[in-house]
Amino acid sequence: MNFKLLMFYHSALFLISMAFNSGPWHFLMLTAAQLFFVPLALLLVTNKENFFYRHYFFIAPPALLAVCLLQITGSTKWDGVLAFLYLLYTLLVAWTGLQRFLHRGFSDLEEFALDVAMIFLAIGGAWFFAYEAGLETGFSPIITWLTGIHFHYSAFLLPVFVGFLGRSTKTRVYKIACTLILINPVVLAFGITFSRWLEFFSVLLYIFAIYSLIYLTFKTPFFSSWQKWLVRLSFGSLGITILFSLLYAYGNAFGANSANIGFMLQFHGFFNAVGFALCGFIGWAVHPPSPNAIKKGFPVSGIRGRQTVGQQLVTDYTDPTKTYACLVDDMAAYGPAINLKTLPFVIRDFYENTDRYRLFAEVQWHAWFKPFAGIFRLLSRHMQQLNLPLSNKQIEMTGSITALDQAADGRTHPRAWLRKIDEEVVFVALYSIHQTKDRAYMNVALPLPGSSMIGILELEQQDEKLLLTSCGDAASDAGIYLTVSRYLFKLPLGERFLLEEMHSGCLRAIHEMRIFSLPFLTINYVIEPKDESKG
Repeated sequence: MNFKLLMFYHSALFLISMAFNSGPWHFLMLTAAQLFFVPLALLLVTNKENFFYRHYFFIAPPALLAVCLLQITGSTKWDGVLAFLYLLYTLLVAWTGLQRFLHRGFSDLEEFALDVAMIFLAIGGAWFFAYEAGLETGFSPIITWLTGIHFHYSAFLLPVFVGFLGRSTKTRVYKIACTLILINPVVLAFGITFSRWLEFFSVLLYIFAIYSLIYLTFKTPFFSSWQKWLVRLSFGSLGITILFSLLYAYGNAFGANSANIGFMLQFHGFFNAVGFALCGFIGWAVHPPSPNAIKKGFPVSGIRGRQTVGQQLVTDYTDPTKTYACLVDDMAAYGPAINLKTLPFVIRDFYENTDRYRLFAEVQWHAWFKPFAGIFRLLSRHMQQLNLPLSNKQIEMTGSITALDQAADGRTHPRAWLRKIDEEVVFVALYSIHQTKDRAYMNVALPLPGSSMIGILELEQQDEKLLLTSCGDAASDAGIYLTVSRYLFKLPLGERFLLEEMHSGCLRAIHEMRIFSLPFLTINYVIEPKDESKG
């Protein structure tokens, strides 16, 4: 696909629309996004594996010709039909973004920004359709149109440019700024609909994020001086125009006549289209940064749960020809991450002779998450999986380890560790091990109805303690994933399991869970040898 030739065609289509435009001049700012910036930016984002890229010449031309006709024909009875063609186009783009996301999940923030941009474009398409078809939205026609243009520039082009920047830098500042850019279109929409104060607050968030991005453009290496200065000019232009948005939001919140819609169209809109969008597009098109995301290829358990998991799943997949009494056959398999000479013997013995130990647990749900835990408890009791109590009282978890059918599971030497409180199933975890390059990972599957949650854990020795964690670097397999059908989706969850010897023969373990980096669950374990407890 010749990108330069496509740029020529899209430029010609926009120039035709501009030359024969029958509407107000400011309509051309949205037309520029629809005919030039958006479709060409999509070609920079997608590749031959994507549906949109492979079928571009079937998807894009009808929609873009429809937009062109809307600009040169004026108001006709066919406006709704033509706008609907463009809406279908944006829905197909959103579907492509969703597919990208489902194949990867939350593993790479910069790629997630590109996914969100593609999904948000459909919202812009819907508002454009509502305007052209004359649908009642609860807002004036100009506000409906402005919402459409907002979702083309601020909710599509801006996340795309931020995603490209993130392929070159992944600092903490970037992560914060990118997150704000992604959530703010929704915050701003709620503000416009329900609260002028929230609208004003959302603009302040935009200002913080945009000026953080401007700072990053001076810290990030670029392919060439041309690219460097065009990208800086793009974000710098946005840093100026966002101040117009602040004046407008301030006027709405405090009743001051600081900036009206006419002023916003003349200055804010024009500079966004030329300074931000055009400079940014050319800057990134000079040399689009390659994605850093690494496709995971580790083995995944093929066992899936039904509506009820529990004991029945273990029975269904038991291998009667084998028996296991441990989670790990030999901890030496995890070397060199651990040193068996300095690791306390009891930690090694717990994993290699798990059936010889008793587990006592205190489940601590964090206060902010308790309402969600109560709702989930209603489901988990029926499912007999992830079925943790709401009480923080110390209780004993009894367990048994069963060999599983390796052909059904698909991993090496799989085994199920079934844990109960009294006679109620709490966990059904399917254990295995896999190796990527020179590192071994604990590969744990928790079957769910029609799916499975996969925990890939790195082992790391910390003096005389052993840490199992799902938090690794970009090249690591570590993480918590959900597998459904052919999708392997990284979840925004983090897991940390720290074991240490309390006194001779006894262990203490702290199991921490986080969602979007927020702690929501802590389980404190005391692990004792069965013989010692009986004595």
